[in-house]
Amino acid sequence: MFDFLFRKLIKDWENVKEPKVREAYGRLAGILGIISNLILSGAKLTLGIFTGSIAILADGLNNLGDGASSVITLVGFRLAAMPEDEDHPYGHARIEYITSLIIAGIIIIVGVGLLKEAAIKIMNPQDLDTGWLAIAVLAGAIIIKLWQAAFNKAAGKKIDSLVLLATATDSRNDVIASATVLISVLVGITTSWNIDGYIGALVALFIIFSGIDLVRRSSSPLLGEAPDPELVKEIVKIVKSFPGAKGIHDLMVHSYGPGRIFCSLHVEVDAKIDVMKSHDLIDEIENTLKEKLKIEAVVHMDPIKVDDPLVNNLENAVKESIKDVDGILGIHGLRISTEKTKTEVSFHCEMASECTLTQEEIHLKIEGELKKIHPSYRAQITFDENYTKLEAEKEA
Repeated sequence: MFDFLFRKLIKDWENVKEPKVREAYGRLAGILGIISNLILSGAKLTLGIFTGSIAILADGLNNLGDGASSVITLVGFRLAAMPEDEDHPYGHARIEYITSLIIAGIIIIVGVGLLKEAAIKIMNPQDLDTGWLAIAVLAGAIIIKLWQAAFNKAAGKKIDSLVLLATATDSRNDVIASATVLISVLVGITTSWNIDGYIGALVALFIIFSGIDLVRRSSSPLLGEAPDPELVKEIVKIVKSFPGAKGIHDLMVHSYGPGRIFCSLHVEVDAKIDVMKSHDLIDEIENTLKEKLKIEAVVHMDPIKVDDPLVNNLENAVKESIKDVDGILGIHGLRISTEKTKTEVSFHCEMASECTLTQEEIHLKIEGELKKIHPSYRAQITFDENYTKLEAEKEA
């Protein structure tokens, strides 16, 4: 629906991983937001002052806050597109998240102020002078805000922008707020009930809670949230497309903002293959991830014995012993070393935070299974935390 607009107004509009293209989307959304919100706030504030309606005035101030948010969005996208420098080698893309927090702060402050005014209006109700002009203005505002919500949602999905998706949610909230105020005006015109203060309070509370929700969503990526499962699937799919890649584990994804993603992972290769050929494979995987997903990847080469019957037998025994334990995502890197009277079976075990057993219990369970095969076997387990929910036993 909006692709025609994007195509006409944004150069190289489909190359959404490029910072300059992302900036162009943000600039377009910001300019449209500033113009439309200033028009809406001007009309509603004027109408609210002349009619004495706190609900309409609250709705107008909400739109004025949206206009300020659009200015911040515009500046935020500009700053986020700045290239790397000596102090910020990973770029400035996280400024988008900071921008979202600033917008959230403005929303909450506006909401608190409106709630105070609504409380005064409830305690001291005044006669209103609303009419059909108020209905026309509010109905027009609802149509404009519906378009804004759809536009920002389309642009936000296109470039995977939390800021624009948050703006779309805010526009949707404005539709609900304006519709509520419209109901208040209609009730005032058709009956003798004056519910203006109560509706104003509802709109104010709605604004406050939407601001709090935006704080939550903006803070999560700054704190370091789990990577998008779809991105993890794409990384695994690309790595497994190389015949020489026998498995993948220890995948970690670090986001420094939209379009600035880094990852590290281990790729298992056949130990019999010449090390230079395996090194070329690793380089090719890194280059492919960068080309297709715009990810800066560091890949560790992990040689394994692919056709060793003993290794395969022990690996199957370990997997069988833990298959029913919730929270164990898999094992990898199994190796055997014999010293006099004992044989060490060492490997890595990936655990999720919700694992139902302790590390000691897992160790005893696995070692018990190994001793059934031979009493000299000892389990040497390195427990790894899994950051992506990638199940090693299924991907390896």
